[in-house]
Amino acid sequence: MSFVPVAEDSDFPIHNLPYGVFSTRGNPRPRIGVAIGDQILDLSVIKHLFTGPILSGHQDVFNKPTLNSFMGLGQAAWKEARAFLQNLLSASQARLRDDVELRQRAFTSQASATMYLPATIGDYTDFYSSRHHATNVGVMFRGKENALMPNWLHLPVGYHGRASSVVVSGTPIRRPLGQMRPDDSKPPVYGACKLLDFELEMAFFVGPGNKLGEPIPISKAHEHIFGMVLMNDWSARDIQKWEYVPLGPFLGKSFGTTISPWVVPMDALMPFAVPNPEQDPKPLPYLCHDQPYTFDINLSVALKGEGMSQAATICRSNFKYMYWTMLQQLTHHSVNGCNLQPGDLLASGTISGPGTARGMGTALASASVREKCCLPSRSPEVLSALPETPDWHATPSTSLGGPGAPTVAAGLVLHSIIKLLCSVFML
Repeated sequence: MSFVPVAEDSDFPIHNLPYGVFSTRGNPRPRIGVAIGDQILDLSVIKHLFTGPILSGHQDVFNKPTLNSFMGLGQAAWKEARAFLQNLLSASQARLRDDVELRQRAFTSQASATMYLPATIGDYTDFYSSRHHATNVGVMFRGKENALMPNWLHLPVGYHGRASSVVVSGTPIRRPLGQMRPDDSKPPVYGACKLLDFELEMAFFVGPGNKLGEPIPISKAHEHIFGMVLMNDWSARDIQKWEYVPLGPFLGKSFGTTISPWVVPMDALMPFAVPNPEQDPKPLPYLCHDQPYTFDINLSVALKGEGMSQAATICRSNFKYMYWTMLQQLTHHSVNGCNLQPGDLLASGTISGPGTARGMGTALASASVREKCCLPSRSPEVLSALPETPDWHATPSTSLGGPGAPTVAAGLVLHSIIKLLCSVFML
């Protein structure tokens, strides 16, 4: 229990303590904080209290405008920081609890804070690691007998995305323009996207990197994973369909990717680790590991279309359905000697589950989404209803806390404002 008031149903109990970067009206400088209850603990104010064997020599990492330096310190430093913060915030610890002046400077209301990208993202990679999603899409385009490409069961497929257009929750994103070919019998046309889709994903930030030419063995991969965020991989399907052969996604993806502002540390998720999925055929030795490293995190997406008074839940899924683990993704990414760096972002790909359309993590795989969301008749073929003007807004947020199983709820409010409202990782 913490001396900081935390509501019983709060997403930010002392068990969570996610990291983020924030500023306030009184102090516009972006700085690192930890969420607790409805407050943010400003680590730049209390950096002098980090006197452990590792962090005593690296207190300045908490004075930086991003988490990159802290991420780069490695797992031992992260564990030291988490243990210290949980002790400092506990009801029995007087150091901060009884220092009224320090408390006044150190705590800020979340409601009054502006959030930023938690890290400078040097590189961004998006994987395609849900077997259910890959199968669903493959059946649509190649038929049931050829649903999965020959390589899919042997390696975690991924592509190099656009890091500069990864944005934090609440950042305005302009409706993409591009080239598309809606009628195969006619030449391509230029215009605003009419087939915008969401992709329910999670992503992790890389901690310490590796030198160019030195792969990360899978036995060490967990030491390089800092924490997780929720992600929406916005996708312009009509632009993507026309452009993606032979080199893959380009303008259909690069216009914007939204992530949550709070990074949930892996230690907060470890209580929810579950056995890895059975993989057949068995991967090559460099991708084999026994350590449980997938997580029981419930996810759902709710969408509110034009004319709807309430949002409709259009899919439910779970992170445990991912076929390839984060350890395998990171190891495969570096196996050719590719050098990863602190703050690199690696995403899961759409998280679809088994069963009906309700388990699909994207509208592409579920034509019934149009009916469930009462999309307007003027655009019956769109996967996401958008205004005719090119401006709209995406707003995801994440949190972690409370009793029970980890849960992510995502809501999309369409027509002029799109919001991704999330309640994450019930602890």
